[in-house]
Amino acid sequence: MLENSLSVFLSRIDFAWITSFHILYPPLTVGLATLLFFFEWRWMKTDDEKWYRLTRFFEKLFIINFGAGVATGITMEMAFGILYGPFSQAAGPFFGQVLGYETITAFMYEAGFIGLMIFGWGKISKKMHLFATFNVALSSSFSAMWILVANSWMQTPTGVTLKNGVFQVTDWVSAILNPDVMFGFPHMLVACFELALFFVAGVSAWFVLRKRHIEIFARPLRYALLALVVVAPLQVYLGDGLGQVVAHDQPAALAAMEGHYHTYNKDGSVNTGWHIVAWPNAKGDGNAFAITIPHVLSLLETHTWTGKVPGLDTIKPEDRPPVVVPFYSFRVMVAAGMFMMLVAFWGGWLALRRRLTAARIAQNPLFLRVVVFSAFLPYISVWTGWWTREVARQPWVVYGLMRTAQGVSHMSVPLEVFWLVGYMAFELMVFGGTWYFLAKVIRKGPDLTSPVVQEGHQMLGHIEEPKHHEPAQPEYPRPA
Repeated sequence: MLENSLSVFLSRIDFAWITSFHILYPPLTVGLATLLFFFEWRWMKTDDEKWYRLTRFFEKLFIINFGAGVATGITMEMAFGILYGPFSQAAGPFFGQVLGYETITAFMYEAGFIGLMIFGWGKISKKMHLFATFNVALSSSFSAMWILVANSWMQTPTGVTLKNGVFQVTDWVSAILNPDVMFGFPHMLVACFELALFFVAGVSAWFVLRKRHIEIFARPLRYALLALVVVAPLQVYLGDGLGQVVAHDQPAALAAMEGHYHTYNKDGSVNTGWHIVAWPNAKGDGNAFAITIPHVLSLLETHTWTGKVPGLDTIKPEDRPPVVVPFYSFRVMVAAGMFMMLVAFWGGWLALRRRLTAARIAQNPLFLRVVVFSAFLPYISVWTGWWTREVARQPWVVYGLMRTAQGVSHMSVPLEVFWLVGYMAFELMVFGGTWYFLAKVIRKGPDLTSPVVQEGHQMLGHIEEPKHHEPAQPEYPRPA
């Protein structure tokens, strides 16, 4: 029994390690692909060389990040079969199909156009290249959609029935459009855009602080901050909507996220406060201490002053998730999101005062340093948001239908340790290499010397035929 529980724990740690590193890369791929399309469109629209230089510079960063995402993504798919074989077999009729849809409609679709985007400069027409960039952005968003469909189904499984140990699909529409995905996918997609915008803003602010290429990087910084004025509050709104879904369909997860143990007060009344900080007691049936704001949790989840929010006392002890990780990771995510929204509003205010122009932007060193610092916050937010989502679902791998202990592969502890060490080494190698090359490209800066590419001489469907010349005829002296 002890070995079995240790094996389950190691499987969870192993997969948590793999997903925690993989989740760093796809959001930037999705968001930055869209920004590359915008940069390239602006170049074609204005014929301004600066937009071309920006496109080629950020495309290099995109390629590095994309490669890391592919490497860690393939590793994660391998881990499903290695670490969670019984789950993969049971959920195959739905989960496997959805991952297949992602491969066909997103991964292969993206692979078909990313080659044109990277290697097509000067070889295909400008419009065709812009079309390729658009399709890379669109296909990466499709990929995020299918992955969120699969994960959301694990949170709120609908449209299936568990029969003879296998999830059989009874309603594909209900399974794909499960309750969680309706807010879960938009929340993740907007997170991708927010991360990419802060990434571009942070890199641009770094160049401006060092007074390098200010004329070039002032514009993406200004555009990114103005976009964030809309994107950052939208993300908060979508997060609130997702919280409502969790409250309705996963009451145990919400109670763990809020450290909420008791549905009613001792006198039988309802005053569901929101804990700023808290720590579970030794028995695990309450908080040893907590700093609480009265009524706030009721306002957040029921939008009423004394609305009832079910606590962990309504959940059987064996079905209760851990509290500490989702409680504090959720608060870190919220704090990071609020800080990013304030930075966006600060940037919008500076833009209104015309202090983000190329001539004046360097006069805001404090703001620029804050923007550089904020470039890392979306990564922290995505990380902690993912931990909140996955840990709060425990002890279920498919919420309410299959326990994690039932879904893990039956491996010995030494074999679990072997895979854990191997995956840790691989993910750290990819992580170190990715940030080394990203930093190297950023330090070098954009290429300002190579000629701007023009229309390709060999366009798709318009390959020029080689010209054949008749051999010159020798001249003979004419007869007198």
